[in-house]
Amino acid sequence: MNLTESKILRLEEAVPTVEAWQRAGQKVVFTNGCFDIVHLGHIDYLEKARALGDRMVLGLNTDASVSRLKGPLRPVVNEYARARLMAALSFIDAVILFDEPTPSQLIEAVKPDILVKGDDYTIENIAGADFVLSRGGEVKTIALVQGYSTTALIEKIKQGYK
Repeated sequence: MNLTESKILRLEEAVPTVEAWQRAGQKVVFTNGCFDIVHLGHIDYLEKARALGDRMVLGLNTDASVSRLKGPLRPVVNEYARARLMAALSFIDAVILFDEPTPSQLIEAVKPDILVKGDDYTIENIAGADFVLSRGGEVKTIALVQGYSTTALIEKIKQGYK
């Protein structure tokens, strides 16, 4: 197993890992998403999210859940490749695949100190926010870099290859 694969954890591996980090006094940040075609907006967002704590756990949508969210032609990049790419980022400490409609169950299992989403969400509509807040944690939004989206990138590619 290589370094990037070692950061891709099953839930039953992630829970004790996160607990150990927290026992050591480290603040654990959690965010989630599809991260289909990675672009500057993703990198900027993830780097800023990680800066809020000491460790970063990323919930990554499975291929099936991406298709349910984004349509039958997505994802463009399969879950194994997306997980390896996310794990290769130095500021991500663990990647966990999830198939549920929202990451609420994953958040309740991992119990992060800080839950983060982009500012296209409000704290009221972030899955898992109530749980994190009820445990004394924080929920934050991060300003997204304008002009970057996977959907827009795909559209640009389609226009260029008609």
